[in-house]
Parts: sequence; structure tokens; C-alpha cells
Amino acid sequence: MIGGSGIYDIDGLEGAEWTQVETPWGAPSDAILTGRLDGVSMAFLPRHGRGHVHTPGSVPYRANIDALKRLGCTDVISVSAVGSFREEMAPGDFVIVDQFIDRTFAREKSFFGPGCVAHVSVAHPTCPRLGDACETAARHSGIKVHRGGTYLAMEGPQFSTLAESKMYRESWGADVIGMTNMPEAKLAREAELCYASVAMITDYDSWHPDHGEVDVTRIIATLTGNADKARDMVGRLPGLLGADRAPCPHGCDRALEFAMITQPDARDPKVLAKLDAVAGRML
Repeated sequence: MIGGSGIYDIDGLEGAEWTQVETPWGAPSDAILTGRLDGVSMAFLPRHGRGHVHTPGSVPYRANIDALKRLGCTDVISVSAVGSFREEMAPGDFVIVDQFIDRTFAREKSFFGPGCVAHVSVAHPTCPRLGDACETAARHSGIKVHRGGTYLAMEGPQFSTLAESKMYRESWGADVIGMTNMPEAKLAREAELCYASVAMITDYDSWHPDHGEVDVTRIIATLTGNADKARDMVGRLPGLLGADRAPCPHGCDRALEFAMITQPDARDPKVLAKLDAVAGRML
């Protein structure tokens, strides 16, 4: 699990231990809390670090995904705070996101590059199997949850202008807006990890005529309630997902099968060394 704003730890882990993980991409956002929940091995990473020290743009996304892969994770549940562009998607509701519009521009978005080129498909960037589990867990926790939605990922850290908010909502058809799921989702796909995004709505962004501009004080108040809901939801996931891991029916764990373009004899050994975790199956 990757926890967003307001979620900096997980309760109830057996054998809980904060583990430092080194990666070729630098240090992750924080140490990673490992343990077992209902017999299922689990790792928790606070995306912004404990105490919320990383901005959306400074989060070390590549290091975070690499570290989870190195620990043996196969499924990633991302929980993050968002604003809503839809009246029916109200503050306090959760959305199981299935699409993204990436408007970030100042972040490293791939593990691959010169020396080893790869192009993965992100036509369907989230895993329906994980989405099903998250939806079921949320409903059993009494959370109002919407299945399916488009997440507009903005660079930040400022919130949207009114003109941007109206454009994203009316012209682009986005449902929620946040700052952290990109390039996270793309990197998870490159690392052949199943990925699900659970968006916790804190506000109506700035488009809503009756709610005014985004106010951080109100956001934090809603975050507190959402964090408790998210922890309850996460506590139900091990029973739904189980300890045994079968191949992903949607192919998330085989995303690199036909993605690597650079011929083996032309690949840079230094680049390959950095890819030992995320692309180890193919290399």
C-alpha cells in the first residue's frame, strides 16, 4: 500500500518493522513498514514521508516503486487525496480510479531510457482485479464508493485556477484531480506490478459555485475522516486477496513481455544493473 496525504502508518500489522530499502534510483520517500495482516505479507510506504516532508513533485516515484518490487510486492494499492469535478462525487466519498490524464511535466516518468528502451501499454493503467477487491472492501467498511473515474494528474503544488478547473471538468471529462498518481501508475506498469488507485475526495476543487476556492483547513478536516476509512478498508483487503498469488488475468505482471525494444547485444550494462528489480524477469 502507498499511503497519501493523511495516511502515514497502518494499524494491526503483525511483526511490524520499519525497513530501509536502498535502490539504484535513490532513497524512497521513507522507510517501509512491513509485516503481516491476516496472514498476508504486506508493505506500507507513506508517499510523502512521515510528517509529510515531500511535495508531489519531490516524491521519489522511481525509488518508491523499485523498493516495493525489491521487497517482493506483487500488488500495489495507492490511496491518495483528490478534489472532485462531479456533484455526485462528494467530499468523503472514495473513487476507484480506472483512467488518468497526465498533466505533470517536471518528473522522471520511466525506468527505461538510452541504453535500454522500452514502451509499455498504459491504455488500461489500473488492474480490474485489485479494483474489485478495493470496491468490495470499501463497501463492507460503509464507505460510499464510486467505481470508475478519470484522474487528472496536475503538477502542483498549487491548486487549479478556476479556468483550469472548469476546463478539466467540462471539456476534458475528468472526474477527480490530484497531484501524485502520475508517474506512479506508469512506473508500476513498467515494474510489472498490479496497481489500483483509491481516490479519497476532500473537496470540489474550485469549479463548484457553492463551495468557493480550495481551502487547506477544510481539506485536512476531511482527510482525517478519510484516513480512518482507508485504514478500515485496507484491513479487509487481505481476506479478499488471499496469500496465494496467481498470474494476473489482465497481464499486469507481464507488461514487459513485448515492450523492450533495444536488442540484447546493444543494451548498456550500467542501465541493466539499475533495472535488476523492476525488469529482472525479462533480463
